[in-house]
Parts: sequence; C-alpha cells; structure tokens
Amino acid sequence: MKILFLTDNFPPETNAPALRTFEHARVWAEDGHDVTVITGAPNFPTGRVHDGYRNSLYAVEEMEGVRVVRVWTYMTPNKGRFRRSFDYLSFMLMSLPAAVIQERPDVVVGTSPQLLTAVSAWAAARLRRRPFVFELRDLWPESIAAVGAVSGGPVMRVVAALARFLYNRADCIVSVTESFVSVLRSRGIAESRLAVVRNGVYLSDFKPGPKENGLREEAGIRPDEFLATYVGTLGMAHGLKSVIAAAEMTRGEPIHYLFVGEGAERAELEHEVEQLDLTNVTFLGGQPRERIPLILNASDVVLVHLRDDPLFSTVIPSKIFEAMAVAKPIVLAVAGESADIVTDAGAGVVVRAESPAELAETLRRLRSDPGLARELGLNGRHAAESEFCRRAAARRMLGVLARTAGLEVGPASPPTPDCRGAAPQERPS
Repeated sequence: MKILFLTDNFPPETNAPALRTFEHARVWAEDGHDVTVITGAPNFPTGRVHDGYRNSLYAVEEMEGVRVVRVWTYMTPNKGRFRRSFDYLSFMLMSLPAAVIQERPDVVVGTSPQLLTAVSAWAAARLRRRPFVFELRDLWPESIAAVGAVSGGPVMRVVAALARFLYNRADCIVSVTESFVSVLRSRGIAESRLAVVRNGVYLSDFKPGPKENGLREEAGIRPDEFLATYVGTLGMAHGLKSVIAAAEMTRGEPIHYLFVGEGAERAELEHEVEQLDLTNVTFLGGQPRERIPLILNASDVVLVHLRDDPLFSTVIPSKIFEAMAVAKPIVLAVAGESADIVTDAGAGVVVRAESPAELAETLRRLRSDPGLARELGLNGRHAAESEFCRRAAARRMLGVLARTAGLEVGPASPPTPDCRGAAPQERPS
C-alpha cells in the first residue's frame, strides 16, 4: 500500500505528533509498505532550524525506510497567535503542491493538532482522487479555546466551520481517544467513518534502566533527592505554574523538580523560579529523543500535568505511556480518559489539575513509600507491554487505512518481543 502522510511535525522534533507519525510510519515501512511523509524543516518549538537541516524549498531524505519530503515554511517560536498562524498557513500552501507531485498514493492522511495540515491533506486527496483520513489529535474548536489562544468572535467561528468541514469531508476519522469519538458521534458523524487508535510507546526504545546513569550528576541534582520529572512542551495547555507552586511548598524537603523541554511558557516559569529563589527546580531544556529514556530512568516519578479545563478530560497525553514503559510511577494531574487508563493499570496516582497542595502531598507520600512507587512502576510496564505497544497500534491503524482505501493488507512481519499480548485498541465504530 502507498501511504501519503502530511504532518507539520516530524523527527528530529520530539513532540507527540512527530513521534506518533514516525513510529507508525517506520512500522508500516518495515512491513513493506511505501510511506511518504510531507513535513517542514524541524524547528519546533523554538522556531530555529535544527542542526544539520535547512529551511529549503524542497528536500528529500530517508529515515528508517520512510521517504521524508521537507518543504519551506515560515518559522516562529511556539507562541503568539498571529505569527504561528502564518507558520501554519505557510505549511498548508507549500505542502499541497509537494503532496500532489508525489507518486499517486492509495490513501492520504492528514494529522492535527493544527487544522490547516488536514486541509492540505484533504485537498491533495481530492486532487488525486484518493480517500482522505483525518487523524484527530485535538478536538476542534474546543482545543484552542481551552488554552486561551482564541476566546471567541469571528476567528472562533471560522475555526469551528473549518473543523466541521473536515469532519464531514473525511472518508475516515482516526481519533486518539474514545472521548473524541463520543463528541463526534453527538455531532452527527457516521459511526462507519470513525475509528480509535490510541497512542502508545515504542518499547524497544523505552525500557527500564538504572537510576544511577549520570543524568543527575549532569543536571546538578543530588543522588538522595526524590526526583519528579516533567518531560514535554512547556506551553499554555499544561498549567505548570502549579508545579512551581508545589515546589515552593516542598522547599527544604528532599524533593526536586526537573522540567525537560521548551515552549511558550519556559521563560515565564524560569522567571518565577528565580523570583521565588527556589533551588529545588531545574530546567534542562529540549533534549534529543534518544536521551529521554535516560532522563526518565534517572527519575523517581514522572509528572503529567494539564490545565484545569473540562476539555482536557477528553485527551490522553502520550507521555504517560513512556513513563509506563520505563516502569516509573506517574503522578497525573488530568481527569477523564487518561485518568482511567492510569488508574485501571495501577500505574500511578491521579491528582486534581492545578492543585499544588495535592501534588506536593502525593510526592511526599511516594517518597516515603518506595515499595508503593515500585509497584506502580511495574504495573505500568506490564500495561505498556500488553496494551500500549506502539508497534501493535501502528498495525491497527494500518488496517484502518487499508479498509478506507478498499485494500487488503498482507501479513505483517514476524511479531517482535516488544509487544506481549497487545489488546485490540483500534475500534472501527
């Protein structure tokens, strides 16, 4: 099968859309399928091109069997509504002609979180007379309202109309959560056009390892400190000022907070730490993907935090699966479907979002009970192996793409030891 996939983010960028696309695509390529990804030069979230790349008009490379076509885009840091809008618009305008000139695919996929990528994929699919699959990572228009990017008015109406257009025109919508599907069903989207393929983790990349691996020494964190680590975008959606508030509450205690990543709020968070004169908080900045398992293994718990907004009860942060895979307990400040996953797996503790006192008390409890922390971590690893293996999820999505294209997929390559009894997660509705 020939798959054409449009995504605004792709490795070496390390945000969730980039990694999901790459990890699925490389499995499809391993199984003998022809995969082409249209993307831009890597620059998220700083707006600066990563080393070894140029913001060229058109460039082609291969990554683990996946053909990657990179087009020119207007680059800006991941903050500020108008400049980011130009970034999104430029990718739509440049990705469409690049997609159209590729060898005719069997199916065209466009992924969110930004809608204009999906618009380009829809247009390319229609021009080539092929089915269009919309991979839905965020619920629109609610997602931009939840982070305060757009509060209402004409812009919100345009975004809402665009989302409705894509929902109605997609031959299939692949959601990363069951919650999104429930909302779409209530909006009249036919069951036959809905499927769920949750996120997961590539278990051969993420596995338990020694805590004493040099990372703490490098970051200036004492070996005896209980290390709570947040890895990901430091953005508007994440409510990380509450984590700083928890750090202030545990000042003087052997609990240290590590932030790994970049984003729109990093400077403000660092300023707050400086103003409060906190010595128990460290910012490590963005890190290469291959270092993330090292960082997680050096930690005692992994923090997953979002703002206190009803919308976020419908999302599942992909970082919970990486924490599970390295057998680290999760402290999850998110309600809804992701809380159900962590609770059902026995992989962590769920706290209220933006509740610094509850967060601080939970960290104290896990620090004082290493047996509980170890049990939660082992439960998470078991769940990652049995339910959230990315390789199995990639093959489930491949089945959705094949059915949408009216094709039959041949047998996959032999199973690998990184997926043990993976439970079905793809649910053609």
